[in-house]
Amino acid sequence: MAASKPVEVPGGGGSAGLSRWQLALVLGTPILLGAGAVYLWGRRAARRGKGASERKTPEGRASPGPGSESGSGQPDGPGHEEMSPLGRAQAAKNKGNKYFKAGKYELAIQCYTEAISLCPPEKNLDLSTFYQNRAAAYEQLQKWTEVAQDCTKAVELNPKYVKALFRRAKAHEKLDNKKECLEDVTAVCILEAFQNQQSMLLADKVLKLLGKEKAKEKYKNREPLMPSPQFIKSYFSSFTDDIISQPLLKGEKSDEDKDKEGEASEVKENSGYLRAKQYMEEENYDKIISESTKEIEAKGRYLAEALLLRATFYLLIGNASAAKPDLDQVISMEDANVKLRANALIKRGSMYMQQQQPVLSTQDFNMAADIDPQNADVYHHRGQLKILLDQIEEAVEDFDECIRLRPNSALAQAQKCFALYRQAYTGSNALTVQAAMKGFEDVIKNFPRCAEGYALYAQALTDQQQFGKADEMYDKCIDLEPDNATTYVHKGLLQLQWKQDLDKGLELISKAIEIDNKCDFAYETMGTIEVQRGNLDKAIEMFNKAINLAKSEMEMAHLYSLCDAAYAQTEVAKKYGLKPPTL
Repeated sequence: MAASKPVEVPGGGGSAGLSRWQLALVLGTPILLGAGAVYLWGRRAARRGKGASERKTPEGRASPGPGSESGSGQPDGPGHEEMSPLGRAQAAKNKGNKYFKAGKYELAIQCYTEAISLCPPEKNLDLSTFYQNRAAAYEQLQKWTEVAQDCTKAVELNPKYVKALFRRAKAHEKLDNKKECLEDVTAVCILEAFQNQQSMLLADKVLKLLGKEKAKEKYKNREPLMPSPQFIKSYFSSFTDDIISQPLLKGEKSDEDKDKEGEASEVKENSGYLRAKQYMEEENYDKIISESTKEIEAKGRYLAEALLLRATFYLLIGNASAAKPDLDQVISMEDANVKLRANALIKRGSMYMQQQQPVLSTQDFNMAADIDPQNADVYHHRGQLKILLDQIEEAVEDFDECIRLRPNSALAQAQKCFALYRQAYTGSNALTVQAAMKGFEDVIKNFPRCAEGYALYAQALTDQQQFGKADEMYDKCIDLEPDNATTYVHKGLLQLQWKQDLDKGLELISKAIEIDNKCDFAYETMGTIEVQRGNLDKAIEMFNKAINLAKSEMEMAHLYSLCDAAYAQTEVAKKYGLKPPTL
């Protein structure tokens, strides 16, 4: 399986088992694949900036606001027989500032209130400062509703008032108004050119919270969706010791009906499990769960196999809660074939990792190794887990054991190279990076039919800015697996990073969708690109398509975060006319 979208289904064999976001971090995948699409430009800019800067409160004048007549914020000096209304307002504000610094917030509020009442209504910038300062005092007293109200007044008077917008965002966070908080902090990020770490962190926090909330509700009520045949075949190709994915044995099916085109061959015995296997060979996947259930309800000869097959397809359609009882039962069946139990442990362990339960995941993989130490799949998939946990040396040891047990395991060889490359890259060791790159060359030489080897090598080459050679590797992937949609997505992203060729990039990603209209990775990537092109409505449409195809609650939460980020930009653009840079 080449350039597959990683870790979509527990136990799957996608690009070294890493999420694409981790790959983006480790391998320098184009910034189009980074987390939090709406803030991508900002994350890049923030790395060039000086980091976080504290917002000090209260203040003497509005910001920004050329043309304010408040001057230094001090009252008129000696020589004036009578202060102007603005001067009296400034004097009240200055008195409030002294109380604020002394921690006397109630008295500060009284002074700021006096300043507001004295200030001429046409002095917008000065008046906005007084409201903002009073909001700062309310903030110290944790009166969040008053904070939000005063900041709203300040923003109405000065729509690009960063300090008031950010303070209101924090108040909305405390009031659990996540949508409003996100809109305010989005405006702040754009106004600050994504240079302030405080606002970036708040945006990221709120996006994650919103994503989790929406995904929890949506995922609970979602209709199960069978992935594409290509995805299912790719998933099973990551196992070599999986009994349920092996073809029917010669004595298990009848050959007499094979000439009946369009009809399933009849199995020799009345077994729901064997019929499910027959449907699996014919890629008639929608019938597998129901046929497996018949075997289970009949307590047939293939009970353990049927439980594992049903659990696997529950995982494939994203129904982990239904899969777990079946996996639990297989694991507890001490008289069952040990390879069935080990495979169930691998899949449950991968499910736990997807649910961000690494301790339970590690326990299951270790148990699988204990009960079936000669099972290469255990070490292959545990190696992927170790990469996710950033335990690279242990990952390499597991891949080595997998290779010892199955010397022709091209996938393990390729993923070992990836682990070594990651270790070298994060350690900034040029010599070990070079050695890892040489390892990829050896893999594609020794296993020229392993598409995954070319795909992982292409990612490393992209990271090393060897774009032309990376493009050649993706072409090799496509030659070997022309129906693998995700390879086209990766190749499309390469065109954007290499040649800034938007048209070619989008053409390739559109091709991916044409090949597999259930490829959520393609829709997600298309949405991310549209965000950076400024086509926010189109981006939201693409993210929503990806959400409906998501195979886990965690992935759905991430997609909702992207969609919410794009939506927040549309609202900010309407309210304040603010837009980040576009491609």
